[in-house]
Amino acid sequence: MPTDHRLERISAAQARRIAIAAQQLDRPARSADKAVNRGHLRRLLRSLGLLQIDSVNVLARAHYLPVYARLGPYPMEVLDAAAWPGRRQDRTMFETWAHVASLVPVELEPLLRWRRQGGAVAWLAEHSHVAKDVVDVITERGPMSAGQIEKELALPGRDRAGWWEWSQTKYACEKLFSDGVLGTAYRRGFERHYDLLERIVPPGILATTAPPEADAKRQLVALAARHHGIGTVRDLADYYRLPLADAKAALTDLAAEGVVRRVAVDGWREPAYLHADARIPRRVSGQALLCPFDPLIWERSRTERIFGVRYRIEIYTPAARRQYGYYVFPLLVNDRIVGRFDLKADRAAGLLRVQAAWVEPDADPAVAVGAARVELSRMASWLGLGGISVAERGNLSAALSQRW
Repeated sequence: MPTDHRLERISAAQARRIAIAAQQLDRPARSADKAVNRGHLRRLLRSLGLLQIDSVNVLARAHYLPVYARLGPYPMEVLDAAAWPGRRQDRTMFETWAHVASLVPVELEPLLRWRRQGGAVAWLAEHSHVAKDVVDVITERGPMSAGQIEKELALPGRDRAGWWEWSQTKYACEKLFSDGVLGTAYRRGFERHYDLLERIVPPGILATTAPPEADAKRQLVALAARHHGIGTVRDLADYYRLPLADAKAALTDLAAEGVVRRVAVDGWREPAYLHADARIPRRVSGQALLCPFDPLIWERSRTERIFGVRYRIEIYTPAARRQYGYYVFPLLVNDRIVGRFDLKADRAAGLLRVQAAWVEPDADPAVAVGAARVELSRMASWLGLGGISVAERGNLSAALSQRW
């Protein structure tokens, strides 16, 4: 769809800086000597809206890394205490389906309630005896993993080995989780321990009346516009995984209310929506390694449109066909992505392994090496790794390896 030339125009560089600033990546992260506390985390989450959860632990779990990119070295326990505290009154985040599986501020629970009610009805109705048994044992015993529930109820486990070969009990737990009956009380490693959602979310939040579904979706789109700063209908629908038609209808209302305004961005094929409170900085000076699940880059077509970089996660690509590596972190310097680094924490050897290092075609290799040296050293220190090892793969590996 061609851009409407009657709209207010925003340059591609302005749009890029708006997006970076909205995601709190427009300035350097805090230094290691400045403590990060729960207040810093709470304020950051208001800007990001959510943290995506993923099982990959090559470097660190996905939900820890966007916080690190913005706040710098911080104790992961600060996030753990906010998401999985001993008392629900202390909980400021909870797990739910938002973008995908995510940690979300508890105050957003009423806006997501429509999504968690009824989505698993068919399966739960067909397996009502298993679902009832699961709820009953958790109600009586408190938080439990799916494996513990199986043992308690003497139910069969999964028939085949493999991460995704779930047992009927695990299915029941996940369906009840999706339906808002169960939540995640805490995790051991990456294993969920389920409890009744009413014993997880603070009572004041649960007592809040949920808005009608259309109003909730409109508020979520408004939040997505705030988190992104600027975006197309598809960009903003993706943040909380809303249907495009619902996002489009919401944006029409939000534009009429002055929450967003429709603009044309140079080089973008579709009109964009700029949040009324979005900052348009003249320059940005941030620098960060971005994990594959960072909200600035998780929508790949948006990343390509904003940064001119085609970025894909290659975890599920056979090794021989990977172009850049297994778990690749783009390096943001100011308002450009200047390089990519395939990273792995080798905890046994105490090393941060740079398994491949690449400079972007239009980037200055010296800038990429200088920034990478700072960011990799800082990350290794945060992860408690004593050294950095650079493999001979990628067009920046030789220059980078000379710095260690």
